[in-house]
Amino acid sequence: MIQSIPLAKLVESPGNVRRHSDATADAELKASIASHGLLQNLIVRPAPRGKFEVEAGERRRRAMLSLVEDKVLVRNHEVTCLVIADGAGSAIETSLAENFHRLAMNPADEARAFATLVEDGASSEDVARRFGLTVRFVEGRLRLATLAPVVFRALASGEITLDLAKAYGATSDQEIQARVFEQMASAYYAPNPDSVRRMVLTGTVRGNDPRARLVGREAYLEAGGRIERELFDDDASEAWCDVALLETLATRAMEERAEALAAEQGLAWVRPTLDPYASHDLVEGLVRLPAEPEPLTQAELTRLEELDAAYDEHAAVLEDEDASEEAIAAAEAAIETVEQECQDLRNRPPVLAAELRREAGMVLVLSRDGTPVLQPVFYGEKPVARGQDGEADGEAIEVVSSGGEAGPRRATLSKRLVDELAMQRRDVLSLHLAHDPALALDVLVFSLADADALDWRSPSATTLRGSVPGGPIAGFEPGDAPATAALADLRSGLDETWRAGETASERFALYQGLPDEARSAWLGFVVARTLEASLNLGGERRIALHDHLAKVMGIEIARWWRPTAANYFDRVPKALILEALGDVGGPDLAARFASVKKSDLAMSAERVFAGTTITEAEVRDNALAWVPEAMRFAGTDPVEEPGVPEGNETANVGMSEDEPAAAGDDPHDLAA
Repeated sequence: MIQSIPLAKLVESPGNVRRHSDATADAELKASIASHGLLQNLIVRPAPRGKFEVEAGERRRRAMLSLVEDKVLVRNHEVTCLVIADGAGSAIETSLAENFHRLAMNPADEARAFATLVEDGASSEDVARRFGLTVRFVEGRLRLATLAPVVFRALASGEITLDLAKAYGATSDQEIQARVFEQMASAYYAPNPDSVRRMVLTGTVRGNDPRARLVGREAYLEAGGRIERELFDDDASEAWCDVALLETLATRAMEERAEALAAEQGLAWVRPTLDPYASHDLVEGLVRLPAEPEPLTQAELTRLEELDAAYDEHAAVLEDEDASEEAIAAAEAAIETVEQECQDLRNRPPVLAAELRREAGMVLVLSRDGTPVLQPVFYGEKPVARGQDGEADGEAIEVVSSGGEAGPRRATLSKRLVDELAMQRRDVLSLHLAHDPALALDVLVFSLADADALDWRSPSATTLRGSVPGGPIAGFEPGDAPATAALADLRSGLDETWRAGETASERFALYQGLPDEARSAWLGFVVARTLEASLNLGGERRIALHDHLAKVMGIEIARWWRPTAANYFDRVPKALILEALGDVGGPDLAARFASVKKSDLAMSAERVFAGTTITEAEVRDNALAWVPEAMRFAGTDPVEEPGVPEGNETANVGMSEDEPAAAGDDPHDLAA
């Protein structure tokens, strides 16, 4: 029977099957009871001393008790309950039946209900507060209510999942939603949210697109462009709908910039493109012209000498143990400025001979950040000849035999036809190479390794390039770095017998004849030498992929680089040296060297971190595993406090003569 029972007389039943709950769901239930009251009766059973055990509805009982603590309900609040007799089945069976057959509400029904409440005058915040939900959740459901009818019906019937429905809602255009839904219905593969989202957003551009950054938001809107935003979109993620208009504005901006650069650089032409690279179609029919970095003028050489002297002057401040913090900060800033100016002076753009410049051109590409950038390559146009039909079909090409000798009956083909045939012939070759991965790998490695033998006057077989980055300092070669020496040994040990071939075909044939081990060594080397220089510092010096690669390979940087007086301690303030000593030996070790002069301290620190100074075993282990924060690979060197480093319980960590690297760490082994 139904009976009103004071909340204080309701107690938990030991037969309740629910043992786990969810804090978020409990908060939602509490908010609902506070706003709407108890909408579902509790099922209880009489218990001793006038109490009633709650067989079904324990979460509701606890929510009401929490509301009593919040002074929302009184302790003797009357609760409507269904009282069952002792003989009406076991308590566990009753609780299980009440919980097991519960059906969660369909998201479409939730969306329709929330939309009705909003139509009746409630705000999203009101609905969220009444049901203990977040405003984002409510607005997400309201967005579902605006789906195209066919998509909404599919969600209500369970034909599509909630994630798929959200993907359709990435655009507010119901026509696009319905069209994509029909396309996905006939697709041979099961749709996924990512594919649906891409399809409904086709025809829109994100706000962080290079074209959008080039044109600018205000210019796009002034030209009549439309922008759509989802709930949590910002300027970078918003959708620009009029792509054709954006393309027109971006093309116009690039053309204006190209025209200005051509006049400024004294070039015959500058071809603009909205791509971040010069495509084959853009440079088809052009030849690359030779260009060398412009030599330094006498004034620039003098300036470099002045900058070197200024660097030494500021470095002396850093090495002065009596220098104030303000002076050290100023010196560090000055050194950074000096290094940047030196780099700008040494990184010379390519220069073309004056007699070629008037007929040369360059390509203006659009970088990822929306900035027009001139590619540092000069191109020349081949002369165009008139065909017999009077059209500019390109210069005539004489057809000769494959051996280079003209046949008995010579014929001429227009350059246009020759180019078309060449592209079709290339596709035949590409198709077969794509189905021969082993040969494709040989072509890849050989092309990268043979790049230094290429002559700009000879046609290149592929666009593959693996240029060696120069690094921030030109010509720097560390003399005491084990990794640098090991790289040099690896390079000298590579099998170069294939270079004896006079032509690329001969060299490739010889390369293919090398043993698998030799070709594998070349693979590792040509890829490894393309890595840029990076450090574990903020800004552009840090490259996250380098950290990831080091983690994948399990690199221990301390095995391959040790701090010495020459490469580190003589170049940093005394405070940093003492801090490093404190890292590995605690305050006592740092205090032991606090009174030592800077010049002597650097040499003492070198011996400590090389493991040659007599110290406690734990301190020695820490010192041999220590490297400056900037040299560490993120995620691979977690040691920052004194103690044995994780995964390195032995003391044999350094690169001293009596402690060789473990097997498998040698670059020769890695390459093989």
